[in-house]
Amino acid sequence: MESIQVARKTTQVLLPLTNSSPSHQSYTIVPTFNTQYAVQAGYDSLAQSLIAEKRVVIDGFGGVLWELFRMNLQECFDRYGKKVFWYDVDSCLKSPEEVNEMIAANLNGDDPVFGKKYSGNLIDFFDEKKLELLMPDDHTDLCIVYGTGAMLSNWKAPLIYLDVPKNEIKYRMQAKSITNLGSAAVFENTQMYKRFYFVDWPVLNKHKEALLSSVNYIVDEQRIDEITWMRGEDFRNTLDAMFEQPFRARPWFEAGVWGGNWMKKKFKELPQEEVNYAWSFELITPENGIVLEGNNHLLEISFDFLLFRNNYKMLGKAAHRFGNEFPIRFDFLDTYDGGNLSIQCHPRTKYIQEHFGETFTQDETYYILDCEPDANVYLGFQDDINPDEFKQALQDAQDKGIEMPVEKYVQKYKAHKHDLFLIPNGTVHASGKNNMVLEISSTPYIFTFKMYDWLRLDLNGSPRPINIEHAFNNLYFDRKGDYVPQELISHPKIIKEWPEGRVMKLPTHQEHFYTVDRYEFTGETVIETQGQCHICMLVEGTSVEVRVGSNKTVFQYAETFVIPAAVAQYTVRNQGTSKAFLVVAYVKEHYC
Repeated sequence: MESIQVARKTTQVLLPLTNSSPSHQSYTIVPTFNTQYAVQAGYDSLAQSLIAEKRVVIDGFGGVLWELFRMNLQECFDRYGKKVFWYDVDSCLKSPEEVNEMIAANLNGDDPVFGKKYSGNLIDFFDEKKLELLMPDDHTDLCIVYGTGAMLSNWKAPLIYLDVPKNEIKYRMQAKSITNLGSAAVFENTQMYKRFYFVDWPVLNKHKEALLSSVNYIVDEQRIDEITWMRGEDFRNTLDAMFEQPFRARPWFEAGVWGGNWMKKKFKELPQEEVNYAWSFELITPENGIVLEGNNHLLEISFDFLLFRNNYKMLGKAAHRFGNEFPIRFDFLDTYDGGNLSIQCHPRTKYIQEHFGETFTQDETYYILDCEPDANVYLGFQDDINPDEFKQALQDAQDKGIEMPVEKYVQKYKAHKHDLFLIPNGTVHASGKNNMVLEISSTPYIFTFKMYDWLRLDLNGSPRPINIEHAFNNLYFDRKGDYVPQELISHPKIIKEWPEGRVMKLPTHQEHFYTVDRYEFTGETVIETQGQCHICMLVEGTSVEVRVGSNKTVFQYAETFVIPAAVAQYTVRNQGTSKAFLVVAYVKEHYC
């Protein structure tokens, strides 16, 4: 595995080839979905499947280590005496200068975070006349056109698609082993990620969606020396099976300047040498993968394949509004023995659409999964807020390093387990230290306008981006005083009771398009989806068994799981001795 170790920079372990702990009694960092179809391992088995072909197309996502893949597969063909001509589709890309000019308006100069989503297609990056010249030589044993966009060659041939998880793309970016689409240069990390987010991924997702129905082989490329793969029809059948059952996405974890140690202590499978864990991407679907397990081999594919396959079976009523965008995310913010988050807000809907090209905005809530007695949440303005004075204090902190008396301007509330703080767009807020926050939010996840960051540097010793002007274009200064405890802290209501439990409605703000229920019960409860996708987490208790028909799946404390809308009802049985609390989030009916 030497080549992949050089290609990635992280403390996080690579997805193993096989499932070493198929049964778990606590939170697992590699959840799997069992498929009845074969997951094959290794280049040799893939090469054997291609021996009889005269032409092959190998396409894939950005971030694939194409030359290592080509060399490894060529070694197998050599052993079989197969003469192969390889055609690199990168030779048909427009020049880096042409590409840079084409996307310049989407990158917003050297802004470290924000750009605007590119609305074009992958073909925009290629010279179509050069693509027409990619003609296979039928006099050789096998001709292969390969690289991101290879299918644009229009060869009539079996299609292999290489997928690579977003977390591995980030680790490869940090190791400087990959470049952006159409780029000859390796940029600084923030600029590379910005270009991935606003340019590469939008066009590559469209391309991936277009190819799904014609993929003959799907390959998980993250273990570049030891790939796993499935036949395309088996893969599509597995996606169809996932709409009928609960499942988990594969979470991934990140350190941060304010990060804590709650997850490090509770989630025993996490690498303990990491400095802290600030985030867990529990279910941020643009960046999460799904791990399929077949004959004990593991193959990871991106979550969005499910939406590309059938967004209605996944989202139900909400598919009409959200299309292939999964609307709700769950993630963890861990500040146990850490620090306060920055004082921040998120963009209003019109602002995020006009400036960044998103279709809906970043409306959030903080569900307090756990906390220490001294934990607080900063939320809303003081009743006597003076916007000009507040802005000057922020500017003085940024320009002169003058500490800002935060509580002079922003209210602070005690945090208690199972509180739900409501953070619609334009609301000033921050989690304080010693909180374990389950952030239940709409899906956009990078649009945080930091105003004050406690005069800190990031983990690399650099200043974190501050966006005072963006923030002041979006803040609601009338969210202050008594409005905050009345409208921005959820007041739970009992909506159903029975001898062994009850259902609590945790009302969200009128601007939130999603709502949150909490089932508190011993024994078991039956939950109807009513044509909605449910995102669930056990927030109190040890484990629950979820039954859908004859299928039974066990989920542990703090594990996020998805119930697709195609599942009409599911039964949840408490496996612990104390009362279980199950949080369920879904889109409000009138927002569908």
